Amino acid sequence: MRQFILLLRQLLFWMGVFATERAVFLIWYSRQVIREQIPFSQVLLSFLHALRLDLSTASYILVVPFFLLFIQSFVHAGWANRLNRIYSFLIIFIYTLVSVSEIGLFGEWKTKLSYKALVYLRHPSEVFNSVSNNDLILFILILIIQVALFYFFYQRFIFRKSENIQKGSIFEKVAFIIITPILLFVGIRGGVGQIPITASDSYFSKHSTLNVVAVNNLYNVTFSVIDDYQIEEQNYFKFMPDNEALAIVNKIQKTEKDTTVNILNTKKPNIVMILLESWSADLIETLSGDTGITPRFHNLEKEGLLFTQFYASGNRTQQGMGSVFAGLPGLPVTTLTDHPEKYDSLPSLVRLLNNDGYYSAFYFGGDLNYGNIKSYLVYNGFDRLVEWKDFSGNLPEGKLGVQDEGLFKRIAKDMVSLPNPFFLATLTLSSHSPYDFPGPHPIDWLEPESEFLNSAHYTDKWLGEFFKQAKRKPWYDSTLFIVMADHSHLTNRHQHIDQFGYRKIPVLFLGGALKKEYRNTRSNHLCGNADIPATLLAQLGIPHNQFFWSRDMFNPWSPEFAYFELTDGFGWKRPDRYIVYNVTVPFVVSTDVPKKQQNAFLKEGQAYVQVLFSKFLGY
Repeated sequence: MRQFILLLRQLLFWMGVFATERAVFLIWYSRQVIREQIPFSQVLLSFLHALRLDLSTASYILVVPFFLLFIQSFVHAGWANRLNRIYSFLIIFIYTLVSVSEIGLFGEWKTKLSYKALVYLRHPSEVFNSVSNNDLILFILILIIQVALFYFFYQRFIFRKSENIQKGSIFEKVAFIIITPILLFVGIRGGVGQIPITASDSYFSKHSTLNVVAVNNLYNVTFSVIDDYQIEEQNYFKFMPDNEALAIVNKIQKTEKDTTVNILNTKKPNIVMILLESWSADLIETLSGDTGITPRFHNLEKEGLLFTQFYASGNRTQQGMGSVFAGLPGLPVTTLTDHPEKYDSLPSLVRLLNNDGYYSAFYFGGDLNYGNIKSYLVYNGFDRLVEWKDFSGNLPEGKLGVQDEGLFKRIAKDMVSLPNPFFLATLTLSSHSPYDFPGPHPIDWLEPESEFLNSAHYTDKWLGEFFKQAKRKPWYDSTLFIVMADHSHLTNRHQHIDQFGYRKIPVLFLGGALKKEYRNTRSNHLCGNADIPATLLAQLGIPHNQFFWSRDMFNPWSPEFAYFELTDGFGWKRPDRYIVYNVTVPFVVSTDVPKKQQNAFLKEGQAYVQVLFSKFLGY
C-alpha cells in the first residue's frame, strides 16, 4: 500500500523536525538548564511528553498530503507532487520561523510564542530593533540553514513521486480512503479517549523551561490565535457562576472606611511619574537586591517613601500603562492597547487631572507606535506627547531611540516652561533589549543577565543626575515624584516569571511636596500598580470611585492583596499566603497554603480573574 507508506514517511519526517527544533532550543538555553540544576533525565522526558502533541500537530499537517494522495489514487496528477513540495516547504518555513522566534522571545519573556507576542509583528521594525544586531543576524542564519537542511532532507530522503499509485487495486484505494482519515482524526485528537488533547498534555515538570519546550510550537501559536478570537465571545477564565464570582470580588475589594493618610504638604502639587523600563525589585538594594546596581536610586530612598511589597500585575509595558492610567490590572491572553474600542469605557487618570486644571505631558525616547501605545496615550488626552522624532540631534541613540541620558536632559529642560500645575509622565528606554546604551559596563561580577543589569545601572546614573538638577529648580518644592517600574524582568537572581519574587517592582514617592515625616520611610502595605490612580487621586481630593480595581494605598482600611497574570494562569497573594495557578492544565504551580485550605484561597484568585476578564469583555 504505497499511499500509506508515502504518508508514513512524511509523518516520521515531521516528528523528526519537531524533535530537532526542541533540541536546538535546549542547546541554546543549556546554560539556563544547568543553572536550574535540571537533571538530564528530565530533559529527555521533555521529548517523551511532547510525542502526543507532536503527533497531533503532524496529523493536522498531513491532512493536505492525504487529499493530494486521494486524488492521485484515481487520476494521474503530476501537479499534486509539485503542490506537495510547495506545501511542505511552506510548513517547514513557518514551523522553523516560529521556533527560531520562540528562541529569541523566551530569553526576554520566558514564555512561548503566543498571540500576545504576534501582535508586535504589526510593527516589525520595532521588533527587530529590540534585538541586538549580532543576535538578529544569528537568528536569521539559523532560520536559513535549518529551512535549507530540512527541505533538502525532505526532497532527498522523504518525498517520493506518486504518479503510479492510481494503478493499485481497488481494495488498496478503498482501504486508504477509509482508514487514513480515521487515523488522522485519532492523531489530531491525541487518541481515542473521551477528552481531546490540549497543550496541557505536554506539561509534566516543575521546571517551566521543560514545559515550554515540550509544547509543540506550531500547535501552541495556532490555538493561541484561535483563543484570542474567541475571547470576544466568552470568558476564557470562567470557574464559577458570575454572581458568585462577583460577590467574592466585592468582598475582596470592600473598604471599611473611605479615608486616607495625607502625605503631601500642598493641595495641588506638580506630579512627575517616572516609569523605569523593566526595573525589577532585584535591582534595588533595599528590596534584597545586590549592592551597586542602582546606587543613585538607593540614595533617593533617603528622601522618599519606598513601598516594599509592590507588584506588577502584567509583564509588558502596555499592561503597565493600563494599570497606572486606568487602574486596570494586567489581562491574561490579551492587552488593553490591542482593543482601542474599549478605551472609552475605562476611566482615565490623565483626563481627571486635566479636568482639575493640570497640564499633562508624556515623554518617551522611542517610537510610541510600539505595541499601539500611542493610540492609548492620545485617548488619555495628554496635552503634549514627545517621542523619538521630536528630539533634536546630537543625543546618544540606540536601535530603539534616544537613550535615557537624552530623555532626562530633555525633561529637565522642558519642565521649566511647563504650565503649573503639571502632570508629566515619562518612560525610560535604555534598560530594554538590545541594551545598546553608551559608556562603560561596570557590573561584571554578576551573572547571568549582566547586560540588563548594566543597562539599569546606566539609567540609574541619569536618574540621579536628573534629580540633582531638579532640586535646583524653583518648582521642585511643590512637586511630587513617583518613580516606579512599568513591569519586571529576569535578573541574576533568575526567578521564574510565575513567581511573586519575579513580579515585585520598586515604587518610590519623593520630592518637595512630600511631607518631611514621610521621607526616608518604608511601607509594607501589599499592593500593585493598578492602585496608583486611586492613591494619587485620593491625595488630591479627587473622587476615584470609578476606578473599580484600584485601591488607595494610603487608606489604612484598604484590603491588601496582589495579583498578576500569566498567559495561561494567574498569581494571587495575601499578606500571609500566596498561590500561582495554571488554568490551561489546570494545576497549582506553587503555593505556601496548607493543602486543606488551598481550594478556598484559590477560589479568591479565580473569582478575581474571572470578574476582571468578564468586565473587560463588557467594556
